Amino acid sequence: MNDDNKRYSIGMVGIGLMGHGIASNLVKHGHALTVLEHPGNQPLDALRAAGATSVASLADLARGAEVLILCVTGSPQVEAVVLGEGGLLSGMKPGTIVIDCSTAIPGSTERVAQAVERAGGRFLDAPMTRTPREAAEGRLNLLVGGDAALLETCRPILSCFAENIVHTGAVGTGHGMKLLHNYVSLGTVALIAEAAACAQRAGVEPAVFVDVLAKGGGGGVALERLRSFITQQDPSGLRFAMSNAQKDLGYYAEMAGGAGAAHAIADAVLGTYAGAVQQGGAQRFVPELVALLAERGEQG
Repeated sequence: MNDDNKRYSIGMVGIGLMGHGIASNLVKHGHALTVLEHPGNQPLDALRAAGATSVASLADLARGAEVLILCVTGSPQVEAVVLGEGGLLSGMKPGTIVIDCSTAIPGSTERVAQAVERAGGRFLDAPMTRTPREAAEGRLNLLVGGDAALLETCRPILSCFAENIVHTGAVGTGHGMKLLHNYVSLGTVALIAEAAACAQRAGVEPAVFVDVLAKGGGGGVALERLRSFITQQDPSGLRFAMSNAQKDLGYYAEMAGGAGAAHAIADAVLGTYAGAVQQGGAQRFVPELVALLAERGEQG
């Protein structure tokens, strides 16, 4: 039986838009949190004031941790953090649990997990869905691949920042399910964004466009995340960079291709996001795809 009141020494890599919310909730629930100092972090002032500490090296982070949580951009970063020279494996103690909340390619995840296990550690892939708002509120969804008993051991930790935790199967299946989820989510966003750009060119009022879709077959989470941009040019409904969307769709295409699955629609969606990055820059938020596609139509 799990001890829900146990407090762990947790090391965390990746205090970005999502990671900051995760870290805040871990500290709030009384865990001893140490984070890696990195230029990509969000400001650490609030975390430090709440009791978190920081270190400059991955090896030092691993030495002091019972649990290591990763929340970095993708597979290359996960591999560098865990397997690279001076990485987590160089300081990790036997029995350490590594939880990877990043978005990654399942084949890479399996290799990283095997390396962690050879070093005496245990591994879960636990990618998340939802947005930085839910991360800050402790209401993420987690898709967890790995040993079911290990998941139960870690459930009290994960519940600090997630309200829905789904066991997807063996190591790597969490990341596979995340790619499936993001393909459907980002694909739906791209479809609605292209339709919104067409509506703009055709003289359909934005409020009418959104209202009709919301009451019919176009209603749902994707439309709601685009609503504020379509009607008010406010992209904050989905604070997700265009380059991350391109990365996730590229991972999905790689997974689908490797599985021999159909991916013609995915290729078109990937091309849409790749074009948006080239046109508007990597850091534009995904809702701005509406404006970029409208501009592309005018130029075409």
